[in-house]
Amino acid sequence: MHLSTFDLILLGTYAVFIFALAQYISREKNHTKNAKDYFLASKSLPWWAIGGSLIAANISTEQIIGTAGSAYAIGIAIASYEWMSAITILLVGKYLLPIFLKNEIYSMPQFLDKRYGSSLKNMVAGFWIFAYIFVYLTSILWLGSLTINTMTGIDNTLALILLASFSVAYSMYGGLKAVAYTDIIQVVLLVAGGLVTVYIGLNLVSEQAGVFRGLQIMYQQIPEKFDLILSPDNVHYKAMPGISVLIGGMWLINLVYWGLNQYIIQRALAAKNIQEAQKGMLFAGCLKLIIPFIIVFPGIIAAYLVPDLQVADQAYPEMMKLLPDGFKGLVFAALLAAVVSTIASMMNSIATIFTMDLYASWRKKEIDSGVIDAPKLVNIGRAASLISVIIACLLAKPLLSSMDQAFQYMQEAITFFSPGIATIFLFGMFWPKATEKAAIWAMICSVLASTLLSFVWPELPFIDRVVLVFTSCSVVIVLKSIAKPVVDIQPSMISYPSFGTSAIYNMGAVVLTLALSTIYVFLW
Repeated sequence: MHLSTFDLILLGTYAVFIFALAQYISREKNHTKNAKDYFLASKSLPWWAIGGSLIAANISTEQIIGTAGSAYAIGIAIASYEWMSAITILLVGKYLLPIFLKNEIYSMPQFLDKRYGSSLKNMVAGFWIFAYIFVYLTSILWLGSLTINTMTGIDNTLALILLASFSVAYSMYGGLKAVAYTDIIQVVLLVAGGLVTVYIGLNLVSEQAGVFRGLQIMYQQIPEKFDLILSPDNVHYKAMPGISVLIGGMWLINLVYWGLNQYIIQRALAAKNIQEAQKGMLFAGCLKLIIPFIIVFPGIIAAYLVPDLQVADQAYPEMMKLLPDGFKGLVFAALLAAVVSTIASMMNSIATIFTMDLYASWRKKEIDSGVIDAPKLVNIGRAASLISVIIACLLAKPLLSSMDQAFQYMQEAITFFSPGIATIFLFGMFWPKATEKAAIWAMICSVLASTLLSFVWPELPFIDRVVLVFTSCSVVIVLKSIAKPVVDIQPSMISYPSFGTSAIYNMGAVVLTLALSTIYVFLW
């Protein structure tokens, strides 16, 4: 499949426009960027930029192509990752974000340093950098190159290089401010491209008899794809284990992703104030309601139109082949928008964690004495993010080329660590007796218990495994803290805010919860 001249013009226009906009936003008059400017957008983001940027960072190729691939294989059940996360976002906005903002946190490891100590901070900082490079960046780049290859015939390796190069050029100078504000354009493009794909696809299903007729036909012909809660006898039950999706490990997975994950929460940390941050979280939660309709439904439509695909992750690219000229360019630009936005976000978070949590600790004396100034710190961050992208480019194909569903790979890989992450943060925030040594043992328990269970109980769904491992980590941190209590756990270093929220936030939360409840009752 090749893009038409008009498609290529649309694509080129997008690339030039988004690059120029990023450079314009990044400009500084009579001011040299410091760490606060580069890593936290000068603490100036409004709610609409926060909410839009949260979604743009979240929805990349691993979401669009990966989720569509899982929907092709599993059905609408995979949408629970999106819909369940809407409630998690609201909880993060009410209970976790106020603590981070009250304590003026740059990064998640910095919170651990204030609460526990430097050893745990260094461990978690290393984990996040490892996860961003070896799990997230590799998946994003690989699935993006897969789409480019399908659409244009360009070799995967060359596509990887082009994607990485554009992302670096687009975001390297401006930092988080450039990423967050241009993300508004990216989100509009993403939603538009997704809606166009679904509209045209459903009309193809109904042979131009309309969208609702297309939905009706699919529901009649492939009803198994519309099971939101899978039964134990479903072949995909291990990936989406029925009622456990609603009351089990997905809550923990979403909590870690939306509340304790640097490249996501960093936007909210850059808010003007707590009110703007919480409104941004509410906006993101509302957007999550519509996301499954633009990234899950293309996979279900593909299951009806092209049921014989060899690789599930080809579902979305195959849908794009069905689009008329002009629309291909729009949807392709939307996919590239998703890729470059998320890569840019990841780069900024790697730069933040490496520079502020690791490098600044190693070179504290030089920084305090002024030998290493603010511009040099920013340049260190830029170098770290560039190196990380290069590593991810080299590893993407060897790690992922043989996998059928890269999205599931990402979800399962991160669950080896997420129970421990959730444990140390939740106990650190809400249980003053938790100690650093106990938290370190909880992290070790997370990896060991997850690995052990994956070998001795391979049929256990990883979502259920997360609950068991989190329980084990909780027992470890409590017993270790009680057995050898440490008085200097620095509780005074953490300030606690009021957890009250505005009437708008409360009303929005109620409406969002009712809307989601209606969806689950209807599709149960």
